[in-house]
Amino acid sequence: MSQPKITAYLKTYCGWSEGVRAIFRKYNLPYEEKDIIKNPAFRWEMEQKSGQPLSPCVEINDTMLADISGEEVERWMLENHLLEQNDAEPDAPINSSCTDEQHAAMAKQSGAVKFIA
Repeated sequence: MSQPKITAYLKTYCGWSEGVRAIFRKYNLPYEEKDIIKNPAFRWEMEQKSGQPLSPCVEINDTMLADISGEEVERWMLENHLLEQNDAEPDAPINSSCTDEQHAAMAKQSGAVKFIA
């Protein structure tokens, strides 16, 4: 089975993005990560390729999977015979949103400040 070409448009801190990364780690898949928070040009590229603004988006062998969870990436790759089933547990949740800590880290990195009245 040949290695698929994978480009993942992910956020630095995001439960959904970490779920996608967890699947790539589970299967030891090489991929190119394009952090859409650290580099706004990658967000623009993702939106142009996917036709929408939601992330994560994962391009596998020229097929764009838009607004997708790690669980969905794994299922799609298995259904398309790009992976052989691996029953190992992923090292992070593969189908969940950001935690409060991830949101706080993302806000801190972007320079956003939350004001409480």
